[in-house]
Amino acid sequence: MRLVTWLSLALITLAALSLLVGAADLRAAFAQDGRAALIFWGSRVPRTLAVMLSGAALAVSGVVMQQILRNKFVEPGTVGTGESAALGLLAVTIFAPDAAIWVKMLAASVAGLAGTAVFLRLIRAIPSRDVLMVPLVGLIWSGVLGAVVLHIGWQTDLIQLVTVWLMTGEFSGVIAGRYELLWIAGAATVLALLAADRFAILGLGHGLATGLGLRPAVVVRLGLVVVAVVTAMVMATVGMVPFVGLVVPNIVSRIMGDNLRKSLLVTALGGASLLLICDIIGRLVIHPYEVPVGTVLGIIGAVLFLWLLWRAPALG
Repeated sequence: MRLVTWLSLALITLAALSLLVGAADLRAAFAQDGRAALIFWGSRVPRTLAVMLSGAALAVSGVVMQQILRNKFVEPGTVGTGESAALGLLAVTIFAPDAAIWVKMLAASVAGLAGTAVFLRLIRAIPSRDVLMVPLVGLIWSGVLGAVVLHIGWQTDLIQLVTVWLMTGEFSGVIAGRYELLWIAGAATVLALLAADRFAILGLGHGLATGLGLRPAVVVRLGLVVVAVVTAMVMATVGMVPFVGLVVPNIVSRIMGDNLRKSLLVTALGGASLLLICDIIGRLVIHPYEVPVGTVLGIIGAVLFLWLLWRAPALG
């Protein structure tokens, strides 16, 4: 509980700082006219909420994916979920460009779910259970799907849109009316938090989980839905955000172990805090211009991941 308290205070502090950081000086704007309120409520607040929702949702979905695959080196971004969701968005953009946003989100979620399910079948067909084989196959599968998406985008003159989905992780365009779908990702995160015990038992293996009275297939489907919905909502809103679902769950697990009932909330708070830190750095490093949060997170996340690989887990 002490760690939850400290992380909550850190998140509140970072959120307050995020509201104050930006190209516009709100104090001067308030002194001159009333546009500061429009900037604050129309841009700063939605952006801060979007960053927090995305970070928490991606971190928790990373835990869910790791429990489903029983492998600490995977996340939705390394098993083809994001690329599959992009393929669904691309299909709707080509065949039904005037479709409502909820139709696009549904298509992205279904495609992400299908792509992840195919990956699970690929893993089951591989005889080797080496711990690095799963993420390696995931990266290959992601690369194949990404190549398909890029090829279709190039042929249909939608390459710029595809690039935004797959390569940016950009929150500068988040304003009121353009981030609300992330609350659906937040709801999926809450669902995962409520089912923490089931995911923890699933991580013990299908045989043991069945012996404990769990229906593994049902829990796997629930987990896949959570992962697909979170990935689709985040991708459609801000693009791909790397490493959150990989490094945050591993760091939390090093500190707290694998008791998901206790650690999943910490993971959500840690993911939101990490993404806020990266977003604030991106806004300050070349102020008043911005570096995309995906770029900052790519550097910080890579360093953290290498540290996790280098530093052996503490025993006992």
